[in-house]
Amino acid sequence: MGTEGIIESLFSAGGYLGAILIIVIILTAALKIVPEYQRAVVFRLGRAIGVKGPGLVIVIPVIDRVVRVDLRVVTLDVPVQEVITRDNVPIKVNAVVYFRVMEPMRSVIEVESYIMATSLLAQTTLRSVVGRAELDEVLSARDKINMELQQIIDERTDPWGIKVSAVEVKELELPEGMKRAMARQAEAERERRAKIINAEGELQAAERLSQAAQIMETSPVTLQLRYLQTLREVASERNSTTIFPLPIDLLKPFLSRKEREVIDKD
Repeated sequence: MGTEGIIESLFSAGGYLGAILIIVIILTAALKIVPEYQRAVVFRLGRAIGVKGPGLVIVIPVIDRVVRVDLRVVTLDVPVQEVITRDNVPIKVNAVVYFRVMEPMRSVIEVESYIMATSLLAQTTLRSVVGRAELDEVLSARDKINMELQQIIDERTDPWGIKVSAVEVKELELPEGMKRAMARQAEAERERRAKIINAEGELQAAERLSQAAQIMETSPVTLQLRYLQTLREVASERNSTTIFPLPIDLLKPFLSRKEREVIDKD
C-alpha cells in the first residue's frame, strides 16, 4: 500500500470516529434523566411546552432548554426580625417555613426565584402579624400566630404554584428589662398562690377544730381521753419527769360517786 492509501485510510478512520463522537454528544444532550423527586420544565425556542419526568426525557439539543424543579419539601429558615408589638414592646423573633412546589410550570414562569421570593415574603409577613399582636398574645397564643402566618403566606404564594404546609415561630427574644419585670410578676403570682393555699389550710383547720370543740362540749369524756392520750405521747417521747396539772373534769365522776355514798348513809 502506498503513502496515499495510508493517508486515505487514516482520514476514513478519523471520519468514522468523528461521526461517532458527534452522535454521542448529540445523544448526551438529547437524553435527560429526571429523578422521581424532580420535574423538568421544557422550553422550546423560549416557549414553555410542558413538564416532563420522572424518568428518561428526550429533548432537542440547542433548541430545547430544560429547567429542573425540586418537588421535595423545602425548609426555609426566616432570619431574626426586630418587631414592635401593639403594646410597644420591642422584641426579636424568627421562624421556619415548610413549603413545596405543587405546579413546576408556574414556579418557573411566574417568579424568578421562588425560594428567595418566599423568604422575603415570610419576613415581611412575620413582622406584620407579630406587630399587630400584644406581647401576652405572642407568648401565650403562638399556635394562633403560626396559623395566621401559614394562611397569609400560602395565599400569597399560591400564584407561584407553591403550597405552604406549616409556619412555626422558633425563638422569641425579649429585652432584659422586660425579662426582669416578667420574673417579678411570676414571683408575685407564686407568692399570692402560696398565701391563698396557706389561708385555705388555716380555714379548714379552724373548721375542724370548731367541730372538735363542739363534740367535746357535748361529751366531756372525749376531752378526758384526749388529755390521757397527750400524756401518753409525751411520756413515750421524753425520759425526764413531767408534771401536768390534773383537770378537775377527771375527778368529777369520783366526786359524784362520793356524794351519792354520803347521801345514802344519811
